[in-house]
Amino acid sequence: MLIEDLLAGLPEERVVRDPDVLRGYAHDEAEWAPWELPAVLVRPHSAEEARTVVRTCLRHRVPVVTRGAGTGLSGGANALAGCVVLSTDRLTAIREINTVERLAVVQPGVVNEDLRAACAEHGLWYPPDPASSPWSTIGGNVATNAGGVCCVKYGVTRDYVLGMQVVTGTGELVRLGRRTAKGVAGYDLAGLLVGSEGTLGVITEVTVRLRAQRAPERTVAGYFGSTGAAGEAAAAIAAAGVVPSALELVDRHCLAAVDAWKNMGLSADAEVVLLGRTDAPGALGEHEAATMLDCFERAGASWAVQSSDQAEADALFAARRLAYPALERLGPVLTEDVCVPTGAVARMLGRIEAAARRHDTLIANIAHIGDGNLHPLLITPHGDEAARARAQAAFEQIIADALDLGGTVTGEHGVGLLKRPGLDRELGPVVLDMHRAVKQALDPHGILNPGKVFDERNST
Repeated sequence: MLIEDLLAGLPEERVVRDPDVLRGYAHDEAEWAPWELPAVLVRPHSAEEARTVVRTCLRHRVPVVTRGAGTGLSGGANALAGCVVLSTDRLTAIREINTVERLAVVQPGVVNEDLRAACAEHGLWYPPDPASSPWSTIGGNVATNAGGVCCVKYGVTRDYVLGMQVVTGTGELVRLGRRTAKGVAGYDLAGLLVGSEGTLGVITEVTVRLRAQRAPERTVAGYFGSTGAAGEAAAAIAAAGVVPSALELVDRHCLAAVDAWKNMGLSADAEVVLLGRTDAPGALGEHEAATMLDCFERAGASWAVQSSDQAEADALFAARRLAYPALERLGPVLTEDVCVPTGAVARMLGRIEAAARRHDTLIANIAHIGDGNLHPLLITPHGDEAARARAQAAFEQIIADALDLGGTVTGEHGVGLLKRPGLDRELGPVVLDMHRAVKQALDPHGILNPGKVFDERNST
């Protein structure tokens, strides 16, 4: 009956029932996050069609799981048995790029990198740049409050979302937020939906703030004997008052995996490579680059240099973006996403190394080290259940250590399914009940991505 009602309200080609296609849309990239086969996949071509999907599901009390490009790493887009997966991959229009107001209006299926390229044609820039930017979509970025390489200086997705169009859990199509530079009328409901992982509404359009194109970046690279030493260098840069446009850590496991895959010739004779960038103009940029170089050397870098070869510098950052898919070739990868205060980065990296030893697990490290967002990548051989159990134990230990150091369980990937127990520990019962109250108000029938982020039962 559900499918018949969907077909009654939508063109037939929007509704997909092929089991092979459904499997491809049933989960994101989160290793070991559970998923089940949905009843149907729907690909709306407009906000009105998305509203039809939600209203139909509401009548049948069937869950709706909204999915972007499926690049998520926490299980936030994983399907439930019998649910409807609503894919935004046909909502791909860039409706407006406004050079006067410095904003863009886009549908949620627009790929991050495509938006950035379109803005560049107008001398404008959309800063949020997750490693998945060549594939991930703006809707998914908004749903998880995605960050990226440059967020150490320029902030995360929430800092750029001005407004949005949303289908609510009651089937209403509403606009939240604003187009103006300032505005404090009412609660910030648009901000509330950023990072809500599809549990509070189906986003059908987003208005984002843009910046002017920035100056060319200068790159500083350094080799270190340990992740702890690289963490000390990052702390020194912060203490010196420099806010880099990027400060990234890549360890030898990641570089070796990228080399084995892409033959880029970048494997370094070091345990860790630290990559810093500044986009400050003129003399200030030279000063910031020199300061970063000095911090690298004082922290014990075995080699450090300001790159004069832009192609070489870009290749190093390309290797950083390729690290995750390269490591996937070695075996299943369980991805962490903890974030700690910048002053605790060196200690957290040491605890990650200790967790790897304690649980006999290979852990590769990439990190947005400048803002404390660390991505330990736990790698296990195919089919090795004992290794998988050890990796899961290490995963939980890293979360506990991050919380112990005043951090959070997720900096940019979202809670999804994998981080729910950690979120419980981070927030506590009173704050979790506040989350449940918001969910109940905006999705009273509980059809929007149920079971993600937190247990929706009333705990009191």
